Amino acid sequence: MSTVTTPAAPKVGFVSLGCPKALVDSERILTQLRMEGYDVVSTYQDADVVVVNTCGFIDSAKAESLEVIGEAIKENGKVIVTGCMGVEESAIRKVHPSVLAVTGPQQYEQVVNAVHDAVPPNLNHNPLIDLVPPQGVKLTPRHYAYLKISEGCNHSCSFCIIPSMRGKLVSRPVGDVLDEAQRLVKAGVKELLVISQDTSAYGVDVKYRTGFWNGAPVKTRMTELCEALSSLGVWVRLHYVYPYPHVDELIPLMAAGKILPYLDIPFQHASPKVLKAMKRPAFEDKTLARIKNWRVICPDLIIRSTFIVGFPGETEEDFQYLLDWLTEAQLDRVGCFQYSPVEGAPANLLDAAIVPDDVKQDRWDRFMAHQQAISAARLQMKIGKEIEVLIDEVDEQGAVGRCFFDAPEIDGNVFIATEQDIKPGDKIMCRVTDADEYDLWAEVI
Repeated sequence: MSTVTTPAAPKVGFVSLGCPKALVDSERILTQLRMEGYDVVSTYQDADVVVVNTCGFIDSAKAESLEVIGEAIKENGKVIVTGCMGVEESAIRKVHPSVLAVTGPQQYEQVVNAVHDAVPPNLNHNPLIDLVPPQGVKLTPRHYAYLKISEGCNHSCSFCIIPSMRGKLVSRPVGDVLDEAQRLVKAGVKELLVISQDTSAYGVDVKYRTGFWNGAPVKTRMTELCEALSSLGVWVRLHYVYPYPHVDELIPLMAAGKILPYLDIPFQHASPKVLKAMKRPAFEDKTLARIKNWRVICPDLIIRSTFIVGFPGETEEDFQYLLDWLTEAQLDRVGCFQYSPVEGAPANLLDAAIVPDDVKQDRWDRFMAHQQAISAARLQMKIGKEIEVLIDEVDEQGAVGRCFFDAPEIDGNVFIATEQDIKPGDKIMCRVTDADEYDLWAEVI
């Protein structure tokens, strides 16, 4: 009697660097490969080929990407490169000439074709039998997921090369976005993190045309998208929101509990002179008034942002203006970067004084100390309050989760000492007992 052996599934290793938007790209590529019968493995040694999804936003990210590519070549030998740094193929091949293929961001088909060339798919694979989970392959924990609503950006900020890498704004059809969100929720996702380069510009490129979801018309616009997402009964968190006038429409939705009262707005600076050099809208005074009004409508609103110190031409007066602005704005969650020149960015051509590295470091230190005091004071105000916590992990010390003012990976945590049977993905009500600059401690109610 002869036995028929099924050929082993080809195996792909995957390294995803950079921002959540790149993570979504990785998930899309992995979903396609899984549908074609490839196994995704977690070690270089087990893989037949390794795909590295790179970041090319700043020089340190490029250096990390080149380092990881080198590690993959050393450990495995067969390496395909994709992602934002992929637009600089010559720079990658100069350091690592043996890479099999290099593609840029969103070039999903080219990546999959390169995998086919390196390790052909199993022709006996039957996608109707070897099922991929309906939500696709995700690189985040089961209980939260990133929902990308558009690609590209119409801004021309002088420090950024994202439009040259990812192109102008292209909004996804609203029905496709909502279908994906619904699939994710049915698969167990409790939190949707809405992302794009410019979330508040969603639909501008298609003139906010009307799409359809579940038989009902929905405009391709951020407000209507959020209204529709709110019907799914999960946390909806907004990232990378520019403060266009229509953002005001979202605050009542937050006050009504339809979406999380959380806005991630990349302000980058406050000095009108620096904002102008950055080619950002110089709206600092109007923004302070709007923030105050938002908090009147929705007192629980949490605002996170990122800033750059040491931009070419930034004076001590500009920096002090920024610190004073932070005192007025009372932002809850803040990140800060020292300006780093990016090859190809217009800021490199500015006729402005370069801020010395030691001055950049000093300003970063002062910025962080200033903002930490603000963040700590705002978190102290949470002590004694009841909050809903989404659990991310459980260990022998208890549970670690996040409440509505904490996005995964970038904000703080809530630490809960409990012996109750709690598992990741659970939502539980807690009372805050303590706080520091970033994190909260709480007890189960």
